Amino acid sequence: LAEDADGLAIIAAAAQDGLMKAQDIRFDARSRTFGMEINRFQWERAGKRMPFFRSRSVLAFAGVESVRTRGVTKDVDAVYSLMDIRFATAAEPPAGVVTLVFSGEAQFELKAECLDVTLVDIGPAWPTRRRPDHEKKRP
Repeated sequence: LAEDADGLAIIAAAAQDGLMKAQDIRFDARSRTFGMEINRFQWERAGKRMPFFRSRSVLAFAGVESVRTRGVTKDVDAVYSLMDIRFATAAEPPAGVVTLVFSGEAQFELKAECLDVTLVDIGPAWPTRRRPDHEKKRP
């Protein structure tokens, strides 16, 4: 759970490199909730060598007034990798904007009345061969 910047930093680190598709996202304007199911890489269990693990997780935000996207494709098969979660306080705290930053420059901006975030694993972990590597040089 996160209700402040320190808690959000912990959730952002735990959710980093979580994989999702657009179909895994839900915004309910009536209840003012935004959520996404991700295949979360379990950084807390990762060493330098296999085995590595992922788990199905829900990342949920309460008090969301609106959602904007940038750089999100209409390709239903596109996979997004979560890189960071940021919060910028509005002129009247505790309101602000939560920005979900994905690889490939895709972003979701959530205008929220306050910071209220939950991350929970909803299924068993499974092994994966790949460990995300942000140090790899691209051609």
